[in-house]
Amino acid sequence: MGCQSSESSPMISSEGIFPSVQGNNLNKKSKTVPDDFVDKDLIVIVAFQQWHQAIVDETIDSLEESGIGDTHNIIEVPTIQKSSKLSEIYLDGIMRAGIRDDRIRNRTITAYINKEEFKNALNIPDEQTIYWYLIKKGTNEIQKKGYGVISKEEITDIKSLSS
Repeated sequence: MGCQSSESSPMISSEGIFPSVQGNNLNKKSKTVPDDFVDKDLIVIVAFQQWHQAIVDETIDSLEESGIGDTHNIIEVPTIQKSSKLSEIYLDGIMRAGIRDDRIRNRTITAYINKEEFKNALNIPDEQTIYWYLIKKGTNEIQKKGYGVISKEEITDIKSLSS
């Protein structure tokens, strides 16, 4: 079930399942998370506020420095409350202009969603920091989750859980 603006069909998720979320990456390609990333284990980093970008970048840098980028897909999903199409186009343009690196544009999937449904589905209590999820290859199954900047211990745990 998608996490689109559909008010009549709320997202349903049990503990341990990542809901399917529709969005576009910054190269304007439609993506469904996690469904379009099934070739490797997946790390999804969810951000809610613009100021979260520094935390996202630090987490991705730590993951890539540890070699996890070679064995896992790593994506960031900025989540924005669903609004008008014009607002979405404007925000996408601003984000695209700020990111020139094609690799980063590819892995950044903006989701214009009902944020309360999304947070409820994943038991996210607030928008004060980022949340990250390790999704098992080819599934929506959450193997590990955390929040804030990822630690070296959490990276070690992720490596031990690799498919």
